[in-house]
Formats: sequence, structure tokens, C-alpha cells
Amino acid sequence: MTDETRVLYNQDCPICRFEIEAYRRRAGSLGLPIRFEGLDQAEDWGLTPDQAAGQLHVRQNGRVLSGIEAFRALWSALPGWRWLSRVCGWPVIRPFSEVLYARIVAPALYHAHLRRQRRRR
Repeated sequence: MTDETRVLYNQDCPICRFEIEAYRRRAGSLGLPIRFEGLDQAEDWGLTPDQAAGQLHVRQNGRVLSGIEAFRALWSALPGWRWLSRVCGWPVIRPFSEVLYARIVAPALYHAHLRRQRRRR
């Protein structure tokens, strides 16, 4: 088993790309074993690019996580962000953050992704 954390994200989404670039810079400056992959790698994760575009995915310790759990895994691997992973795991905050991401944030970003794809065609 590897200690590497892998992140699968929608590099075509300007918001996703902006956020992930901040994590990438932090991980790179600290030499952390975190690899960032775009939608073209979705098949390696057992996902279609469309499925992968729907939310963040992280592979860590042999498990594939998605949604808020993926963010928590990524944040826990990044010094300076670990506090956010802990806060989002608190019993009162966790369900709220899961619902907020799964029902509002991720769908809004995914629908914006679909609109960008339609404009490109």
C-alpha cells in the first residue's frame, strides 16, 4: 500500500481548478505525496469522465472517497488545512457539510460543467 494521496478533479471547472491549484501548490512546496489527476484519468478510477465531474474524488490508503469525505481526506493530508478536516467531521457540522456539498455545491458546479460542454459543441 502506498502513502500517496491521489485527487481526481474536474480541471475544466474554473472554481475547481482554482481550489485544487491552491492545494497543489501547498503539497508541492512541502514535497507531499499527493498527485492531482484530471477527468482524463477517470477510467483508472473506475469512473466515466461524466461521473468524475460530478464531485471530488480522493484515493487514500487504498480507499476511494467522494464528496465531503474526499475533501476531508485531502485536507487531512495538507498541513494548514487539517483543522478544516476536523471541523467538518464534528457530529453537528458533518451532516450539514455533506448535505450542502452533495445537494447544492456539487450539483451547481456539475451543471455549470455541462453548460460549458454544450457551448464547446
